[in-house]
Amino acid sequence: MAKRLQMPYDDVVVAAPASVDYVRYSNRSAHWFLARALRAVLKGAGIDKAEVDGLCVSSFQLMPDTAVGLVQHLGFSPRWLDHIPMGGACGVVGLRRAARAVQCGDAEVVACISGDTNHVDTFRNLLGHFSQFAQDAVYAYGSGGPNANFAFLTDYYMRTFGVTREDFGKLCVAQRTNALGNPLALFKKPLTLDEYMAARPIADPIHLFDCVMPCAGGEGFLVLRRERAEALGLPYARILSTIERHNAFIDDAIQMRAGWAMDVDDLYAVAGKQPEDVDFLCTYDDYPVINAMQLEDLGFCAKGEAAQFIRDNTFEWNGTFPMNPSGGQLSVGQAGAAGGYLGLVEAVRQLTDTPAGHQVADADVGLVSGFGMINYDRGLCTAAALLGRAA
Repeated sequence: MAKRLQMPYDDVVVAAPASVDYVRYSNRSAHWFLARALRAVLKGAGIDKAEVDGLCVSSFQLMPDTAVGLVQHLGFSPRWLDHIPMGGACGVVGLRRAARAVQCGDAEVVACISGDTNHVDTFRNLLGHFSQFAQDAVYAYGSGGPNANFAFLTDYYMRTFGVTREDFGKLCVAQRTNALGNPLALFKKPLTLDEYMAARPIADPIHLFDCVMPCAGGEGFLVLRRERAEALGLPYARILSTIERHNAFIDDAIQMRAGWAMDVDDLYAVAGKQPEDVDFLCTYDDYPVINAMQLEDLGFCAKGEAAQFIRDNTFEWNGTFPMNPSGGQLSVGQAGAAGGYLGLVEAVRQLTDTPAGHQVADADVGLVSGFGMINYDRGLCTAAALLGRAA
């Protein structure tokens, strides 16, 4: 039986991208960053919270509260509510679900917000309770946390496909160059390939600049109909297509591909686009091996060809194949679940000529990719969205 393509999104658009300044540590709560993200979105749209009748929330540090508890905290009453605890995939998944809610009339204006805090011990406590599956798999061996998990995946990927540390370093250096134009980025100094190669080891073969830095911050955007956005005078990006997949390729002994590879043809077919039509790519980039995997699984090169693709392109905002033009998490920082929103918010900014840093020239189509919920040997959640400039 042939697979049926997803329905298009008609005139549902995304607008009012907003960020809450990133800081390395904060004594504020996740609620504070989520509230500031919502306020920034409303201010950018020029609307009151009473005009928002849908809310999508992503946060790791909201516990023991829930999304509905946050609604009470914020003092408004949406008729549509979703809570998406999917880490790096939450931005695109939130966009998908909010867009369908608007499309079918369950809500008219949905605010998608994400935010997390970072106390001195927040990250350690999060890892200690993140996944029972991961605890059972690694704690008996005295190992734990994402560095060890991604070192495992990185080592396998390098040995299987011939990718080198220099290849990964090129991606990290390019993203740092992009981040230098972004005032929100926590890393303010240029990074050279020599500095990358000489950095201290963390978990072989991962070194210091391969690792994302936890921080506090927030991100958000609005999903609404095109007519409403135009009535408000809001610049917007069109939703061309999206995909979402969980626990893909379950028979792979070690993850070397993810759910994008299952649904990428659908992503392009619904949008009427091809990989060569994409003007910039915003990947989820907590470790460079995931960047390489996305380049392959999203159709920009074949599986096993990421190394050559990296060597053939610059990835800087004004070079060949711009990727993460705001700097990505590896140079901006990872504000918990807000890391899953960073690329989508930047893509909307690029397509509305309001970038956080550098503007990619002639950017008409952007692809945003999300990856989340690492469980020892694989990430479980993948999603992607193709966005287009307003016609």
